[in-house]
Amino acid sequence: MRGLGREVVYGRRPMFPSITEASPWDALRRDDAALRPGVEAICARHGLGAPEVTRLPGGSVPVYALGARYALKVFPPGEAAYARTEALALAAVAGRLPLPTPDLIAADALGDWSYVLMGRLPGGLLSDAWPELTAADRDRLADELGAGLAALHSLDVAPLGALTADWGAFLAAQRASAVERQRARGLDERWLAQIPGFLDAWMPPLEGARALLHTELMREHLLVSPAPGRWHVTGLFDFEPAMVGAPEYDLASFGLFVSCGDGRFLRRALRAYGYAEGALDEALPRRLMAYALLHRYSNLRWYLDRLPAPGATSLDALAARWWALESAP
Repeated sequence: MRGLGREVVYGRRPMFPSITEASPWDALRRDDAALRPGVEAICARHGLGAPEVTRLPGGSVPVYALGARYALKVFPPGEAAYARTEALALAAVAGRLPLPTPDLIAADALGDWSYVLMGRLPGGLLSDAWPELTAADRDRLADELGAGLAALHSLDVAPLGALTADWGAFLAAQRASAVERQRARGLDERWLAQIPGFLDAWMPPLEGARALLHTELMREHLLVSPAPGRWHVTGLFDFEPAMVGAPEYDLASFGLFVSCGDGRFLRRALRAYGYAEGALDEALPRRLMAYALLHRYSNLRWYLDRLPAPGATSLDALAARWWALESAP
């Protein structure tokens, strides 16, 4: 259960409810009636009037559309660090990427709850649009996303001290706990037994270049639009789990949740990112598989549910399937 929070009172009405044993966070996060007074108080605080408030789907914390211009993400007590991360990352990328990102309007607290108020971006989720896309559409989006990710990873991370942990220590700790973290998520023993040997062979270096990482690149975190006459990327959002680390860490989630095994799409995106043709070899998918196992939210059992791999019996086979690299023409 998340940490307990005290009530914030505006007049005689609580703005956000307390999290208690009787009202745990898992239930409260879905209770828009309980959260609505706090959302309305934030709108009033920032002079937004009374916009139409719509809960947006998905997300680990509640996110609301406030009319057509704004979006609001609220964080419960104990998760202020995630709100600060989102605000720092949004400020760092503002106007610096070829991919649109939300404008940071405000980052503040209402009592023990934190929030990030940002501008809304146009378009619909790539996950919804994907079945409609032609091969030419997907090629164009792969080019845009590869170039956009390269721009993200080229930003100066010196001003992002608050997001910069000891990357080597982080990877070492993730490796030490890799098997137990997957076991706790219900992974079958036949896969668990392969993890130590796979990481012995493909453990990424603890030193090297550092970049601002989104860390959860997914079709559900990308917006696209068909206007004006062809599909293009209109937004990258959800920087709440951003961190500073090795660039290829981001490519693990890109393969799992954006290209989703589409080798043509992944190869095209990586070429647009800046990979030389010769660097797109058999070692790359295995390195990305290693980063997927080391990811702080790694859940191999869920990956197998999301991207079934019939006939695959080894982590090497999963790597080749999930980060497929279609041969160059």
